[in-house]
Amino acid sequence: MEINDEAKQIVQELGAAINAAVEGSAEVAAAIERLREAGYEMELTLRLEIGLREHGGEADEGGGEDPARLELTDEDRRTLRSMKIRFDEQE
Repeated sequence: MEINDEAKQIVQELGAAINAAVEGSAEVAAAIERLREAGYEMELTLRLEIGLREHGGEADEGGGEDPARLELTDEDRRTLRSMKIRFDEQE
């Protein structure tokens, strides 16, 4: 699907907002500090995929594409749990 420039900008803003939320989280900062105090340096990589579909048409009536899915590796799950971030397992 081709998305317009406005939608691209909004998606970029969403990514920046999520990044800022993680960076600005006192809980994340505290967990990182505890790891450093335990003698470890941390590298955190979260992969975010944003799926878009237009309103209206067949997609809203159940005949369109499947909703976007977040695919997490075992390492992603461990990292999120260690940061006390909950997520629904849909397997």
